[in-house]
Amino acid sequence: MSAGDAGRPARILAVWCPDWPDEAAGRNEARAFGRVVTAVEEFCPVVEVLRPGMCVLGARGPARYFGGEEALARKIAEAVSAHGFGCYTGVADGQFAACLAAQAARPQHTAIVVPVGGTRQFLAPWPVHLLAGAGLAGQLTRLGIRTLGDFAALPARDVASRFGAEGTAAQRVARGQEARRLATGTPSASFSAALEFDPPANAEPVVFAAKGLAGHMLAGLAARGLSCVRVRVEVTGADGSESIRLWRHDGLLSALAVAQRVRWQLDGWHPAGAGEDCGPADESPGGVAVLRLVPDQLVPDEGRQLGLWGDELVSDRVERAAVRLQAMLGHESVAHPVLAGGRGPAERVVLVPFGDVRDARRPADRPWPARIPPPAPATVYPVPLPAQVIDAAGTPVTVTGRAAVSAPPDALATGNGPWLAITAWAGPWPVTERWWDERHATRRARFQLVTEDGIAWLAAIERGRWQIEARYD
Repeated sequence: MSAGDAGRPARILAVWCPDWPDEAAGRNEARAFGRVVTAVEEFCPVVEVLRPGMCVLGARGPARYFGGEEALARKIAEAVSAHGFGCYTGVADGQFAACLAAQAARPQHTAIVVPVGGTRQFLAPWPVHLLAGAGLAGQLTRLGIRTLGDFAALPARDVASRFGAEGTAAQRVARGQEARRLATGTPSASFSAALEFDPPANAEPVVFAAKGLAGHMLAGLAARGLSCVRVRVEVTGADGSESIRLWRHDGLLSALAVAQRVRWQLDGWHPAGAGEDCGPADESPGGVAVLRLVPDQLVPDEGRQLGLWGDELVSDRVERAAVRLQAMLGHESVAHPVLAGGRGPAERVVLVPFGDVRDARRPADRPWPARIPPPAPATVYPVPLPAQVIDAAGTPVTVTGRAAVSAPPDALATGNGPWLAITAWAGPWPVTERWWDERHATRRARFQLVTEDGIAWLAAIERGRWQIEARYD
């Protein structure tokens, strides 16, 4: 993606499809989003995919041909909608602002076009936690810097001395600029890496090999003081069919991030001669014969701060072991927890396949009124346990719509277990969620109960039925 004409900032158009939540994107979603990218490529042949659900393209050239940025955004949204997918678009100076504009368009508008030169003003009210790097966002919040406008207004020299290269790149983004300046005069194709599979392999071994291949490519770049922000993945099937995609990352691409993008591309690949309903690469006859990685955009490597106690080395060993297990058992077999927002304990942790670059769809740092106060329970049941709660007279305890308890809870029984006396209790914490959606609306009240055996429980009543959601150990 060019830096712009005559020194002007690049105008980027982002296409966002909310049908692909970050924590749920898998093989079927990647295959479906491939059709979205194909539709967008009708307007511009160079489309960069960030992840299933989000892609970007340079807006300046196509906008001249299709009658302006607003007309281009509208035409792309119509083309994607014609394939049966919801679509929102945003245009701004730079990728970060364009993606935020696309997400801000929902549900009032189909597209938001930020005027040329107005990106910094558009970004100013957004919270700093949207910047890449949870550690940096946390530090800024603790220092009282809560919006991108506050961060952008700080002196660049002070940001560089306090937060290093990461902070400088983040502040450039907050100011509506690209995070890093591209390295010029370096032929990126000379750093490409390729691997042939004889016999042709299915998707899992290819993804496993892609991490090592990407590591070799990135090591060659690092030896010359360079890093990569965009990579071109070229896959050739045993039958001669090809799949070529440009992939971009919010920050610098790592070997694990490249391997994840290879997986997404293989999941969404329809081999030559196959129809819309064909399977991905590992289900097609012949498999993958050649994988080639080409670093498409290079930036100077500004270095990074390693942990004092060797944290990076430990992390690398964990990554290698996890990727090896995934190659043997399947991608979904190894997962790690991601902290998310929510009111109930089961909502606040999302299991994500290891290596997937996904953020929680529900940010954990939002207020979330009516959520359970700390400490968090130690055991959360995947399926809540049925329970009964009665008062001293043996009558089931109920809660009114105004959160009034019929009588103090006196005894608890879980499943077919014995009745246990309740020695202490707190609550209720009433919560009504998605009241506007009849199918998904919930209205419940939560309690903390301590029984005579010393165990504390998190219980909830909904529609007159009690259940145990979690246990405090």
